Amino acid sequence: MSMHSITLRNRDNTTYQVDAKKPLLESLRAQGVDLPYGCKYGGCITCAAKLIEGDVNQKAQVALNNRQINEGYVILCVARPVADCTFDIGVESHDRLYRNPFLDPLKPHELKADIASPAEDPVK
Repeated sequence: MSMHSITLRNRDNTTYQVDAKKPLLESLRAQGVDLPYGCKYGGCITCAAKLIEGDVNQKAQVALNNRQINEGYVILCVARPVADCTFDIGVESHDRLYRNPFLDPLKPHELKADIASPAEDPVK
């Protein structure tokens, strides 16, 4: 069984050992971490957390756009750690998760990967 250390930076840097083959939401909740969740299949952003350091596999998620992924957001119900990780969790980690689409519309390269266009070349 492959294990990784998960540190919750905004929860007093508490560290948990988790199975790399299980979703982070499942592993952390089993160890008593109070985490919000909704759909449990990667389709909503209720369980989103901010990855500060490390790496995860979250290929199964469909809720995040490229902007949110680039901001470090991870969908814990489908994300599996591929390295030791540090996260901020809970709603206080959602400072850059949401945006007002009228005040801050997504640029074409920030859309979901299947409809995104490449970022503009800043050299032009």
